[in-house]
Amino acid sequence: MRCEVVAVGTELLLGQVVDTNSAWIGDRLALAGIDCHFRTTVGDNQARIASALRIALDRADAVIVCGGLGPTTDDISREAIAEALGVTLVRDLPMVERIRELFQARRREMAPSNARQADRVDGATFIPQERGTAPGLICPVGDKVVYAVPGVPYEMTEMVERAVLPDLKRRLGPSAVILSRMLRTWGMPESTLGEMVAGRIEALEERSNPTIAFLASGIEGLKVRITAKASTEAEATAMLDSEEAELRAVLGDVVFGIDDQSMERVVAGLLVERGLTLGVAESLTGGLVGSRLAEAEGASAWFRGSIVCYDSKVKFGLLDVPEGPVVSAGAAEAMARGACKALGSDAGVSVTGVAGPARQEDQPVGTVFMAVALNGKVESAEAHFPGNRQHIRQFSTISVLDMLRKRLLASPASADG
Repeated sequence: MRCEVVAVGTELLLGQVVDTNSAWIGDRLALAGIDCHFRTTVGDNQARIASALRIALDRADAVIVCGGLGPTTDDISREAIAEALGVTLVRDLPMVERIRELFQARRREMAPSNARQADRVDGATFIPQERGTAPGLICPVGDKVVYAVPGVPYEMTEMVERAVLPDLKRRLGPSAVILSRMLRTWGMPESTLGEMVAGRIEALEERSNPTIAFLASGIEGLKVRITAKASTEAEATAMLDSEEAELRAVLGDVVFGIDDQSMERVVAGLLVERGLTLGVAESLTGGLVGSRLAEAEGASAWFRGSIVCYDSKVKFGLLDVPEGPVVSAGAAEAMARGACKALGSDAGVSVTGVAGPARQEDQPVGTVFMAVALNGKVESAEAHFPGNRQHIRQFSTISVLDMLRKRLLASPASADG
């Protein structure tokens, strides 16, 4: 079964409201094993909504219209559905009284305009409202169906879970499950990643299940999404597990986590496993590294702190960095050692460089040096990041954490500073 979501509201097109409803519905459809190939957003215009519905019905078995069921004159989804289906609207008097009772239960007077919410597309049935006043609609169209649900997320989610999904599953027949898993990567260009994974994509082409796709996530790296469809959740999960193992064998330690595992959460887990504490010395990132680490739950158990040493004198005096160039591998290494000493931590990381707007110490904007002190050994790396000042600082932050992650994976023994 194919289902399309039509989100109604001019505010969505203007960017005044972010359409989280369509994303939520798409996730629930996938879990129910229902394909969603298209999502449409259309403004508060009856002719355009009707046109969008005709197009959706032409290419899908079911359509969920989200929004436009309120009492005001710009809430015209009912009228547009009736137009698209070539039928009329019928004022349902029992529903008018039901809506009036909802207002009375809240000790409020029902405005005459609320009676519009009792207009039913001829041939449709109501989905009773549990949280608001606007009932939803189930509109059969031959062997297809159109659902209308409110745009208020609190009302929409309850109605979709209670009425729409069960009706869709009944129409679907034997159930199926669609599951996805994201492999999160850092440090490799999309083109290179694509070349590495090309063999796996080719191997899956004939059966087209599971499938692989790429999602660029800016300063959070690239995600490789695996999607599997099966008759049960257990079967779909087994398919994901198998393909994840294949991809990890190809990509190696470029993969740092899955799904919602952020870089800082992964680093936190490794530090806890090894019983290590961490100290940070950061210059151009100005506290971003420490801030991200503090986001991890239980950070107080292993995170000693971050020294923001923007001024070179702080590097020289507090971290024992030798006087001289501070945008260098040597300065980064000294900063990492200094963080361990000053904060009493087992491991230390550091980052220094040029975020812009001008060159520094004859180094171009985007030049960054990072270092990790662990097990009595300090390693440094040089990087050159593109973008503006904010991008360079963000790229530097996740990159130094990734450098620490790889060192921890390669050094399971406890550090001695």
